[in-house]
Amino acid sequence: MSGHAGPPGSGAVPAATPLTTADGAPVVVRRSARRRRTVAAFWEDGTAVVAIPASFSRAQEREWVHRMLEKLRLQGARGARGTGRRRPRSDADLASHAADLSAKYLGGRAVPSSVRWVTNQNSRWGSATPAEGTIRLSAKLQPMPQWVIDYVLLHELAHLLVAGHDAAFWRLLEAYPETERAKAFLEGVSFATSRGLPPGEVNGGGYGEAPDGTEVPAGAH
Repeated sequence: MSGHAGPPGSGAVPAATPLTTADGAPVVVRRSARRRRTVAAFWEDGTAVVAIPASFSRAQEREWVHRMLEKLRLQGARGARGTGRRRPRSDADLASHAADLSAKYLGGRAVPSSVRWVTNQNSRWGSATPAEGTIRLSAKLQPMPQWVIDYVLLHELAHLLVAGHDAAFWRLLEAYPETERAKAFLEGVSFATSRGLPPGEVNGGGYGEAPDGTEVPAGAH
């Protein structure tokens, strides 16, 4: 089985070994001149990405791809055991997760008529139409940590109750412990990508926090 190189200048080529994860997901190795001391692995649009320093030899690449995919697999297993559920990839999963978040943090008062992922939101992470009860989340959120996705989803759920961003709106989000952290994370992503950094370089080499990714010093074993 053989792979094909990515677009010229993309800095990403399919890994020679393995080409897929144990459960069949595609694998891409991303070399970066900016990355010197760490190796990272994370999910991006259904692909397992291993980010390595550009200086790595092919032997080092093979070693670290194998090592980091195993770490990614174990993180995913730990995350599944810890949450009791898979990440909300489909619209149906997202709607179910929204109901859980509404019940936990908003007293179940926010009841959307539909919640779905969309690919045509380039300037906003999420949007809500209170009059219709609909919520849309950008598919660009999918590889990010779950606590970031939950914040955006809760943000839009809160808009079904309060349309603006006044004090009453932000009080609705006070119960969620990751609000300020998630806001800072998204601001960092927006700042970096607006300056042309690829997603794998954001926040030190990926969106990865368990169960979405892992990063270790390149000298670690």
